[in-house]
Amino acid sequence: MLGLRVFLFFAGGFFLSYLYRSVNAVLAPDLIADLGLRADQLGLLTSVYLLAFASFQPVLGVLLDRFGPRRVEAALLVLAACGALVFAAADGMTGLLVGRALIGVGVSACLMGGLKANVLWFDGPRLPLVNGLLLAAGGLGAVCAGLPVEFGLQWTDWRGILVALAAVTLLLALGIATGVPERSAPDGVPNRQELLAGLRRVYASGLFWRVAPATMLSQGAFLATQGLWAGPYLADVSGLERRAVATHLSAIAAAMAVGFLLTGVITERLERRGITALQVAGTGMILFVVIQIAILAFPAGPTLLLWCAYGLFGTAGIITFTTLTRGFGAGLTGRANTAVTLVTFASAFAIQAATGALLEYFPGDAAGHYEPAGHRLALAAVIGAQIAALLWYCIPMRANR
Repeated sequence: MLGLRVFLFFAGGFFLSYLYRSVNAVLAPDLIADLGLRADQLGLLTSVYLLAFASFQPVLGVLLDRFGPRRVEAALLVLAACGALVFAAADGMTGLLVGRALIGVGVSACLMGGLKANVLWFDGPRLPLVNGLLLAAGGLGAVCAGLPVEFGLQWTDWRGILVALAAVTLLLALGIATGVPERSAPDGVPNRQELLAGLRRVYASGLFWRVAPATMLSQGAFLATQGLWAGPYLADVSGLERRAVATHLSAIAAAMAVGFLLTGVITERLERRGITALQVAGTGMILFVVIQIAILAFPAGPTLLLWCAYGLFGTAGIITFTTLTRGFGAGLTGRANTAVTLVTFASAFAIQAATGALLEYFPGDAAGHYEPAGHRLALAAVIGAQIAALLWYCIPMRANR
């Protein structure tokens, strides 16, 4: 029962993390209308969350392994709430960027802290399933960034949405600080020299560099698109109205939640039959590329089916986190997972910002719509990069079966 309570607190953190990450996809028209943002500004504004998130990962890994997930995540969530309030009060790009960056750092522990807590509180055989449930909570957060936020905008504006998120974030920080007991890794708390040595071990590992390129590009593409550019793509390329776009975004997020849950269940069962987590992840990432090619080839539909498949298979790369957790052990969990998160979110930042910059090279209109050719070119480039990374990932994996 205590383990369930701990899980729910950290699942709540990842729920909020994904809500913050995805909310700009729905708020984008309001930010454009209220503050006159261009495509490149919108891309930079949304992606600075990812940059701040990624930049803090090396420090975060050390903090998690030294001080534990309870204290680290509770403290950082307070920072996220402050960032949401700064964002809500902003009247220009500077305030928006500062607020969004604070949010990115503030929620940077929500996934890694949850994964670290799972390692500490749940045994090995159940770990893929529990991790899948944690990730599914993030998917539910993304669901709430779709239609629920759209309905919320009927009662308040985008600033009111951010103030409400700040209040919920502070409540969760208090809950984690007071409701989660301390628990250390079985091999104890490492000292400074051991922390740095462990970090070097992660970055020198062949396992890390085998999974990192495919994971960073697959998950980076998914995060960049689901968190912002899926909405404009559906509006500009597929021609959907705003309410239909919000419906699609919620459907993508719901499919993602199902995908996160299924990755844990399927991986656990296939491993019993001798199929490794790396093989499951590789197959899922290949299918994700196939879905992206279909979206590129058939922009007019069936949009709901294709984008639900996008959300479902876009979660496949996350399976590699389980492999890293097992490969490095509980004592190195924080540093191993934050290492791959660093490159993943750096990739997502680059893709999200570069897409916005690319769209500015194509003529848009006064309503904030962008030329479909720009969206298609950006998607095609991202698909090509993923294919190259998957060749690196899959060929050695096949040789080493």
